[in-house]
Amino acid sequence: MPPAFIYLDLGNVVVLFDRRRAFAGMAAVSGADQRLVEETVMAGGLQQAIERGDIGWPEFHAEFCRRTGTRPVSAALAQAASDMFTLNVPLLPIIARCRRAGVPLGILSNTCDPHWQFLVSRGYAILPGGFREVVLSHVEKAAKPDPTIYELAAARAGVPAERIFFCDDLPPHVAAAHRAGWDAEVFVSAPALAEQLARRGLNLGL
Repeated sequence: MPPAFIYLDLGNVVVLFDRRRAFAGMAAVSGADQRLVEETVMAGGLQQAIERGDIGWPEFHAEFCRRTGTRPVSAALAQAASDMFTLNVPLLPIIARCRRAGVPLGILSNTCDPHWQFLVSRGYAILPGGFREVVLSHVEKAAKPDPTIYELAAARAGVPAERIFFCDDLPPHVAAAHRAGWDAEVFVSAPALAEQLARRGLNLGL
């Protein structure tokens, strides 16, 4: 049977991103070395903490300042950290055809509030209006591959777990969806996704 609900990951599925651009921007507004910025944000665990909702942006900013020995303006640092996204335009016809076919869509993403607010502010017609459900890690205080966020997302979809199709660019997140009883595939490209859906009986005519 075709999927009764489709969840898509946000980063590198609905939108593409370049973290190097973000780190360069954060280095520019703070005066810190770009390598130190990357180490602070990624290896230092700040990005994971803000995506899980363990900390908010004020705490992220304060800890960034402490670790880098800099004092960037909070709003400028948030803008630089978020200015790395571009819309994955080839995915738009798939989203439109799924909606036309009556299959509801949702976003299931590990993200943080500055990134989400930046994307919503871009004026993309599909964000958030193209999706019936939006399940974000920093809001739910749980991040993929934690089973909790899949349970929450399934409850909001309102269909049996086996009727949910999920696409994510990270194999561990897809594996966690399988453990939750979902049907799921690693995202490779928009044409590949259209083919994956067609094999499940959802022919979008693309």
